[in-house]
Amino acid sequence: MKPDDAHGRSLDEPALFERGSSGRRGYTLPPLSAPERGVESLPAELCREDLPDFPELSEMEVLRHFLRLSQWNFSAATNFYPLGSCTMKYNPVLNERMARLGGFADLHPLTPPGAAQGALELMAELERLLAELSGMDAVSLQPAAGAHGELAGMKMIRAHHLDHGNPRRKVLIPRSAHGTNPASSALCGYQVVAVESNDRGMIDPAAVARLTDGETAAIMVTNPNTLGLFEKDIVRIAAAVHEKGGLVYLDGANMNALLGVAKPGHMGADVLQFNLHKTFSTPHGGGGPGAGPIAVRQRLADYLPVPRVVRAGGGYALSEEYAKSIGRVRAFYGNFGMLVRAYAYLLSLGGDGLRRATQMAILNANYVRKRLEDVLEIAYAEPCLHECVFSDSKLQPLGVKTLDLAKRLLDYGFYAPTIYFPLIVSGAIMIEPTESETRETLDEFIAAVRAIVAEAKEAPERVKSAPHTTRVSRLDEVRAARQPRLRWKP
Repeated sequence: MKPDDAHGRSLDEPALFERGSSGRRGYTLPPLSAPERGVESLPAELCREDLPDFPELSEMEVLRHFLRLSQWNFSAATNFYPLGSCTMKYNPVLNERMARLGGFADLHPLTPPGAAQGALELMAELERLLAELSGMDAVSLQPAAGAHGELAGMKMIRAHHLDHGNPRRKVLIPRSAHGTNPASSALCGYQVVAVESNDRGMIDPAAVARLTDGETAAIMVTNPNTLGLFEKDIVRIAAAVHEKGGLVYLDGANMNALLGVAKPGHMGADVLQFNLHKTFSTPHGGGGPGAGPIAVRQRLADYLPVPRVVRAGGGYALSEEYAKSIGRVRAFYGNFGMLVRAYAYLLSLGGDGLRRATQMAILNANYVRKRLEDVLEIAYAEPCLHECVFSDSKLQPLGVKTLDLAKRLLDYGFYAPTIYFPLIVSGAIMIEPTESETRETLDEFIAAVRAIVAEAKEAPERVKSAPHTTRVSRLDEVRAARQPRLRWKP
């Protein structure tokens, strides 16, 4: 696409407050089967004051409003969405169809186990598959997100150490870690001790051995790390922590580079979380809700959240009979719809398909890296796995920054990569193409980046003022974050 010749139609859409008329409705309700009660019968603290000029609209007005707004957006369904560290997989329509089967979608959370055997069997099978893929011994599907799984995993580590008479007080976390890692540790009462990366962007096992002592509860490590590099010394790192009685938490956010090829359990991990939205094609972010199952080795199995799926009388049941469990971490048993989608994905691909997907994700990332390394500075020269990280050091002499490149990509019809992360790379540009993208799409993206770099040399102001063809141009993002406008005013 030529960025300044963008075509197509995007209709204007005013705020809902500017539409509607008193008395319009977008719904009808059946007749009441009980006496009508006024607001005055409810507790005052549960009642909201009237909103003046609140829009009253027909169903057609509401439908058109939100459909038109959706046409202004970039999404993984409409554009290449190369976010690094947050794998933006394609969500197969088949998964959605399976999650909407009546026996699943209409199943009430309080359905007795005897009437929910299909759902329980699906969960038990998904647990088994996740354990096999990760090389672990037991799984809980209960956590509602990746960070939630992290927190549950760290609570289990703390429970384990308390059970052995010493909760310990610190957790080792690499500088290249995801931001949720230190937060999860701190929420469990641990002091965070940073581990520096070496000149190859990896963890130095000697540094880990030096920092590990009898007060080290665990190390939290992502492999591949947030630079897209495989931690080649992960077995030595795990051994150094285990030698002093600590445990190894492996952040599974980057499992898209390991499925069918390598297993964290074989690397020395004691616990990890899966991000179903990053690895098993369930919807991401606002498309959620999410799911972050946790897998553990046998030494931590007794501490898994309850209830747990168990065999009972030739079928399945949910049991809370685990005295050492950290308890519930989610209402009922997690976000079931996400579990159905992930199970459908696993059955669709099978073992060979998962391995092939991993290989394609790695191939795509290295293809992008090699095709752009002459125009952008690669952060580390090591071959990457599923994502690659550049810096803006070649752009800065032109007066152009990472943010400018990201904004200009919108004019080419591409969503921006992750920028300024990981923090250990100045002006980071983090690209993860996933296995779903074709070579043609990657070539178009690569051509766009190269064109922007060339433009930065000839007309830097054009890049610095981008985007030019989107509904709105560049916004004051600092002001939007610090002074958000949350309520409409006429």
